[in-house]
Amino acid sequence: MSGIRPLRIAQVAPPLERVPPLAYGGTERVIFELTSQLAARGHDVTVFASGDSDVPCRLVPTVPEALRPAGFGGDPAPHFLETIQALLDHASEFDVIHSHLEWWSILLARVVPVPVVSTFHGRLDLQHSRRLLAGRPEGLVAISRSQAAAHPNVDWTIIHNGLSLHEMPAGPGGDAFCFVGRVDPGKGVVEAIEVARLSGRPLRIAAKVGTLPEQVDYYETVFRPAVEAAGSLVEFIGEVGPEERNRLFAESFATLMPGAWPEPFGLVAIESLACGTPILARRVGALPEIIRDGVDGFFGDDPLHLSFHAEGVAGLDRTAIRERAIERFSAARMADRYEELYLRQVDEAPPPTVRIPPRRSSGLPARVAGPASAATIVDRPARVLPGRPVAGILVPVGPGRDPGNPGIGSTGLSAGPTGRSATATAEPTDDPRPGDARAGGARTRPRP
Repeated sequence: MSGIRPLRIAQVAPPLERVPPLAYGGTERVIFELTSQLAARGHDVTVFASGDSDVPCRLVPTVPEALRPAGFGGDPAPHFLETIQALLDHASEFDVIHSHLEWWSILLARVVPVPVVSTFHGRLDLQHSRRLLAGRPEGLVAISRSQAAAHPNVDWTIIHNGLSLHEMPAGPGGDAFCFVGRVDPGKGVVEAIEVARLSGRPLRIAAKVGTLPEQVDYYETVFRPAVEAAGSLVEFIGEVGPEERNRLFAESFATLMPGAWPEPFGLVAIESLACGTPILARRVGALPEIIRDGVDGFFGDDPLHLSFHAEGVAGLDRTAIRERAIERFSAARMADRYEELYLRQVDEAPPPTVRIPPRRSSGLPARVAGPASAATIVDRPARVLPGRPVAGILVPVGPGRDPGNPGIGSTGLSAGPTGRSATATAEPTDDPRPGDARAGGARTRPRP
């Protein structure tokens, strides 16, 4: 046990990959790591995920098997709705619900009667995002300061992802670069081939090919010709499982991350560093929060710049790189932050209320609110939206909150800079306890 009172927690995964994934699937890997930590600490955890998932707790299947490995390439929206429906059937069984459904989480939080924590694993700088976040929902988690910076007026809690990095092999390195991820223009896989060509070093690519038409087209018309043109310098391995991926990191000279896509976090980066393997990357997204320039690797602006820095990789301390990564991005440290957030959400949730019908003109005296019973319609004031008419009167029941004893809020979960969320800086900082707005676990509280 962690010393924190046990909670009934629902973890809600997208239906696209199993938990944990057999190969590619960053979100699902984080869900598995977090679930394993919480279950080991004595919490009653239930995972809503595909039926082929393998988790150390109760599983509620949302689809028979994960969609992407089965070759699904259509609109996943109906399957996300199935996931939400499955959760709604069990929502009252939990103290807190942790949703990983991206923008579907906003809807979910409005329709369930318990607190919802919503972690966003993808980009937040999308056109529709301003409208969906305009109401400043509670319980939102960003996985980096860079990701949260897209919406500085939202009350984010920033929690860096974590993995069981102590299990990663400490490798001696080798002569070849590696690229791990997706065959996608934003990830820079073709740019990685150019870095290898300019450096004169071989490159091994372990990457999945998507099933959407545009992804298949990119593979056929751009990526495959580039690999063929590189000849023996480049080896395309395809999508690999955890053991082969970890061995690839450990045996590589450096990991290449030359894409322009602003990584919301970057699991590839922390895995590479946990093997002691330096990284050559563009300074985009959350990577400056993970990679210490000149210590864990080097940043460059384009393939030519990155190939120039390749000469400095041999002088970096692989042992120190590994030790620091394991310390900063462990699964246990991530679970600590989420435990504290769950308790804060539960303790700060409005007390249940009894909805009393409007007083009729019958001349009978109005009812006096008493303890809620099985026949009482229970509601949460936080679910009543501004400007929306409410039929009835909401009367709080149960013990009131003592301002002098705010629960988890008194343990140091303080606000970040007024009116702004924490933003990314050029250099990474340690993952502090909540309340420190520098990095993971920080909570940003803008002025209302």
